[in-house]
Amino acid sequence: MDQTSPSYPVKLYIYDLSRGMARQLSPLMLGKQLDGIWHTAIVIHGEEFFYGGEGIASCPPGGTQLGQPNSIVDLGSTEVTEEIFMEYLSSLGESTYRNDRYHLFEHNCNTFTNEVAQFLTGSKIPAYITDLPSEILSTPFGQALRPILDSITISPPGGNNFTGQR
Repeated sequence: MDQTSPSYPVKLYIYDLSRGMARQLSPLMLGKQLDGIWHTAIVIHGEEFFYGGEGIASCPPGGTQLGQPNSIVDLGSTEVTEEIFMEYLSSLGESTYRNDRYHLFEHNCNTFTNEVAQFLTGSKIPAYITDLPSEILSTPFGQALRPILDSITISPPGGNNFTGQR
């Protein structure tokens, strides 16, 4: 008798916060081409989970005011049940990913989705997303803007703060 564990699909939702402006303006402002300013979320168990200045939040897939994602990456599948995943997120929300730990360049939505993706599937999110902060900061304009950018927090409206309950 086959006793395989159930498997749950894991998706990465990718949004361009600049809505195309980064692609147009980055060559002028940064001297290099950026395709977007990326916000990412993990979709599993019928819910979208992300991290921002308000902590870990969730919504129905595509349910923030960002609308539908620019692209969706299939990260594979996991045997992590909804119950175990919620316990995992609760522990992250009480420690590493509290709202006061958010930092636009070093500890953001993409740091969160990268860590959660590795927990669920063993895979990282695409490097073009995780490398974006260092790409921006490697330019003179990025360095000049860093004091302003360091004070910015991003929390897409439309999500519900995560409490570990569903």
